[in-house]
Amino acid sequence: MRTRLDRIRHAILFEIIGLVIIMGVLSQLGFELAHVGVMGVLFSVVATGWNYVYNIGFDKYMLKKIGSVTKTTLIRIVHSLGFEGGLLFLTIPFMAWFLNLSLWDAFVLDIGMVVFYLFYLFYLFYAYGYNLAYDKIFPVPTTTV
Repeated sequence: MRTRLDRIRHAILFEIIGLVIIMGVLSQLGFELAHVGVMGVLFSVVATGWNYVYNIGFDKYMLKKIGSVTKTTLIRIVHSLGFEGGLLFLTIPFMAWFLNLSLWDAFVLDIGMVVFYLFYLFYLFYAYGYNLAYDKIFPVPTTTV
């Protein structure tokens, strides 16, 4: 399993790199950088906390079920889908409150943004690629059960 410091570094680097990429892309598409920045920073704070908690839980589950935290391609796909699904679950209520919308309207808006701008697809591939690169740069210490 990873150490607490390693998990914190993982979560913070994930959000910083993702935020810089998304802010750059959206500003090039004509969105005002200040608006993108505020929502991006707020969602990054939520995502950083979720990243930390989710990865601890996922690794503990892997250790319990298969006795290792080594991820195959299929496990990485499941990991990425679970992370992004959980993040949607966490951010939709915030978006509803922040934009004074019903939960349903926030969900529809979020899905509309996802479909229209392909954020979900980008983040899905980003989450997969980032975690693969992170595991190669900072290998998981071998653990046996």
